[in-house]
Amino acid sequence: MVIQDTLIPAVSWLRRAACRGEDPELFFPISAKGPGYAQHERAKAVCRRCPVRNACLDYAVRTGQEHGIWGGTDPDERRASLARSRDSFVRTG
Repeated sequence: MVIQDTLIPAVSWLRRAACRGEDPELFFPISAKGPGYAQHERAKAVCRRCPVRNACLDYAVRTGQEHGIWGGTDPDERRASLARSRDSFVRTG
C-alpha cells in the first residue's frame, strides 16, 4: 500500500470509502428526478455513512468532476457551492 499511496496520494482515502464495495454505476444516475431519483438517493445514502466524505468532495471539486455523486453532492450542488464561494470571495475581496 505504501507504493500506491506514493503514486497517487490524492486518492489514498479511497481505501476507506463507503462506496468501495458498491457498483460504480450507482453514483452516476441518469437524473436526480424521475426514474433516476431513487438511484440518486441511494448513492447519497452511501455517502452519508462514509468516513471520507469530505476528502471525496474535495477531490471532486479540485478535479472538476462534472458528473456523478461525489462526497454526497450531485453536480448541481457542487456548482452552486462553487458559485457561492466565488461570490463570497468577490465580496470580501
